Amino acid sequence: MSVRPRVVIVGAGFAGLNAAKALNHAPVDVLMIDQNNYHTFQPLLYQLATAGLDASDVAHQVRSIFRRQGNLHFRQGTVDGIAWEAKEVSLAGGARLPFDYLILCAGAVYNDFGVPGVRRYGFMIKSLTEATALRSHILRRLEEASADPAAILRGALTFVLVGAGPTGVEMAGALMELFDRALPPDFPELDIVERVRVVMLEMTGKVLPPFGPASQRYAESVLRRRGVDVRLGATVAEVGPQEVRLTSGESIRTQTLIWAAGVRGHPLAEALGLELTKGYRIKVEPDLSLPGRPDAFVAGDLAGAVDEDGALYPQLAPVAMQQGRHAARMVKASLAGGDRTRFHYADRGIMAIIGRNAGIAELSRRLGGFRMRGLTGWLGWLFLHLLYLPGFKNRVDTLLTWIYNYLTYDRHARLILESAPGPAELADRRHDLTGSGEALDSPPSTGRPRADPRPPGEEREREAQDRDPDQDGQHTKTSGA
Repeated sequence: MSVRPRVVIVGAGFAGLNAAKALNHAPVDVLMIDQNNYHTFQPLLYQLATAGLDASDVAHQVRSIFRRQGNLHFRQGTVDGIAWEAKEVSLAGGARLPFDYLILCAGAVYNDFGVPGVRRYGFMIKSLTEATALRSHILRRLEEASADPAAILRGALTFVLVGAGPTGVEMAGALMELFDRALPPDFPELDIVERVRVVMLEMTGKVLPPFGPASQRYAESVLRRRGVDVRLGATVAEVGPQEVRLTSGESIRTQTLIWAAGVRGHPLAEALGLELTKGYRIKVEPDLSLPGRPDAFVAGDLAGAVDEDGALYPQLAPVAMQQGRHAARMVKASLAGGDRTRFHYADRGIMAIIGRNAGIAELSRRLGGFRMRGLTGWLGWLFLHLLYLPGFKNRVDTLLTWIYNYLTYDRHARLILESAPGPAELADRRHDLTGSGEALDSPPSTGRPRADPRPPGEEREREAQDRDPDQDGQHTKTSGA
């Protein structure tokens, strides 16, 4: 019996999932490798962090997704190297897995702009663990202020977000809804509406930089009306345990910094010694293959693919989905002796949500260039994300939760959970190899290519002291490679 070619896919983010699905019924055996046994729907992590959804709503088991795909097998593990001549992928722990074709979909991690203290004291929302830790941290600050009102003066109820891209805007809007509606009945002694501050810092002069001027003005107006202290042209100089210092010299007392200021390519690219382009993304040929290696492809946030004008494609999930499918088509074309074709991104537009009844959708010119703001933009955003969410049960549960939240203003997931890093995350810190996944339709704010999210969990200061200060560890964007 002949042995079929093996396609190894590294990463179960949007690119990896779509590449694997496109290889269904192809005359190949597919092996998907990811450090987690689940796919994280990263665009909804901010709702997990603000008690709107549970972890089970925004994640789905990889094996369940491919239960009916007979040619796919899954292996949980962390990739730490590739032997190109032997055509083998090596995993942390020593396992070596052969491949005939390779598709790298390891995603990206957050930039920290080189700002001192971000890694040590900042929160990211790029994994289930980090989002859950942030939720617990927010609720703990309220409990602390309830028990000791002096904690308010120490910044317990001041929450600072860095980055006014879609992720920052969505997080700011969700926090204001949490503080204005859901939590005041739980803490009548705090007068939350008057005492809580949400401060958004953006180094550029615009909210939602990738959007049009009218949408930018609308988003900024809605945020300000809902109580967010929007500060444009504000740059963070340093982050401390109880303050954020700006380059202007101002200091903001806070115990919560949420960093949403841009991404860079996964550190796996550097570990593999591949040629990199801007943002630590891997340089690829027009068909997404590696230069000189026609049997290896890169898709998603890690791919340094460019359009006809030489501009890098944005690091968005629609791009990743299409690139994953394109890489799979190139594998099938190679097997059939067909021609390899250039990747072209079919742009359908961008969307963002600011909060209840307030959303923005800007369709691409090929779809008419329509602009939707307010209720229609909000409903469009909800529908699109529900459509892309993997798993029928996840869609039903999320829809019912959204309806409940909308009608009652309640957030049922207000749980403080102790979190600790699992073996995979600890391995990531040692090997500097982390996760995969892309934001569904939210372009990141720009930033310099230097990244490192903080370790998850509430005891961030103690963890930071326990870590080697020279260890340049990084964390997952979503579901790691």
